[in-house]
Amino acid sequence: MPAKEYNYAIWRRKETTAVVKLFPKWTGNFIVKKPWWKEMSLKEYFWGNHYLYENAIQSFEILWKEKLTQFDAEIKITWGGISGQADAIRLWFSRALIDRNSELRLTLKPYWLLKRDPRIKERKKPGLKKARKGPTWSKR
Repeated sequence: MPAKEYNYAIWRRKETTAVVKLFPKWTGNFIVKKPWWKEMSLKEYFWGNHYLYENAIQSFEILWKEKLTQFDAEIKITWGGISGQADAIRLWFSRALIDRNSELRLTLKPYWLLKRDPRIKERKKPGLKKARKGPTWSKR
C-alpha cells in the first residue's frame, strides 16, 4: 500500500476548530490560512506570543528539533481565541506524527500531548445572568 501524500484531520479545543494538512516535503513551512486574512507562517501568526508558538510545535521539540524542517503544514483556523488555537494545533501535530510512525506514541504520551482537553464554556442557565452568576439579592 503506498504511503499517504499528507495527513489530514480536524481537531477542536474550546471553541476553536483547526483543519490541518501535514505534508512530508522537507522545507519546514507551516502556513496558516484564515478565511479573511492572507496566508502567513505559523511564527508570524503567533507574533509577540512566543509561548503560544512554542506550545503549538511542542511535539516537534520533544522529539527532535530537526523534525520541524521535515514537514510542511497547511493550517486553517476558525473561531476561538489564540490560546485554544495553539492547543488545537499542538494536539493535531502530535496525532499526525503518531499516524506516520506509531513508535513515537511512547515518547509523546508522558507529556499529555495525545489527550484532548474536554473543557468548554458552560452554558447559561435560565434565571441567571451568566452560567453561575445570579441576580443581585436585596433584603428589602
